[in-house]
Amino acid sequence: MAAEARSPRARYREQNRAEIKAAALQQLAEGGIQAVALTRIAKDMGLSGPALYRYFAGRDDLLSELIRDAYDEAAQAVEQAAATPDGGARAALHALADAYLGWAVAQPHRYLLIQGTPLPGYEAPPDTLLRARAATGPFLKVFAAGVPAEALRPVVAEMAAWVRKEEGVADWLAQYTGLAPQDEAAGVALAGTVLAWSQLHGTVSLEVSGQYARMGHRARTLLTAQIDTLADSFQL
Repeated sequence: MAAEARSPRARYREQNRAEIKAAALQQLAEGGIQAVALTRIAKDMGLSGPALYRYFAGRDDLLSELIRDAYDEAAQAVEQAAATPDGGARAALHALADAYLGWAVAQPHRYLLIQGTPLPGYEAPPDTLLRARAATGPFLKVFAAGVPAEALRPVVAEMAAWVRKEEGVADWLAQYTGLAPQDEAAGVALAGTVLAWSQLHGTVSLEVSGQYARMGHRARTLLTAQIDTLADSFQL
C-alpha cells in the first residue's frame, strides 16, 4: 500500500523546520556553534519568537537535530564507500578513511559541530551515540579479518573486555560483522576500529581547523600513510 499523503499542514511544518535548520547551519558556518541564535533565525524568517518554538523546543533541541543530521550524513558517506567493489581490505580502509575526510573537509562547520569543543551546558541526546557508531561501523568488518601485531595485544584485550561488558557495543559489533562478544576476532575488530577512528579524528580535526595550512603536506597524504601503517600492523 502506498504511503499516506501528508497533509498540507504537515508539509508546511516540515518545510519550516528545514528552513530553520538551514538558517542555523548558515550561522554555524559563519560563527561556530556559539553563533546559533533562535531569535535571529526567527527575525530572518519573519517569524515571532514564540512561533519558532512551535518547531523546536529551544536551541538545544535545534542543535540536537543538526547533530543527528551531521552524523547521518557522515555515516552515509562512509557506507557508500564501503559499498564500492571489493579491492581488498587495505583498499577498503583507504576508501573509508578518504570518504570521512572528504565529508569533513567539504562541511567543516558540521564536522566541528559533532567533533569540536562541546558547548557548555549542552548534552547530546542518547541516540546520537548510535549515529556516531554508524560512521565507524564499516571499519569493524574490515578489521575483523586482521591479525594484530604483538604490540597491539593490550588494546585488543581491553576491547575484548569492553564488548563482553557492554551490550550496546556487542550489538554494534554484531550488526557489522556478525561476531559474538566471545569470538576472538571481536576484540581485534574493535581495536582496529578505535585505532582508525583515533587517527582519523586527529588528522581530520587538524585539517579542518586549519592547523596544516602553513605546512608542506596535504592531509590526504598524511592519512594515506597512517592507514597503510595501521593496515601493516593488522596484516591487512
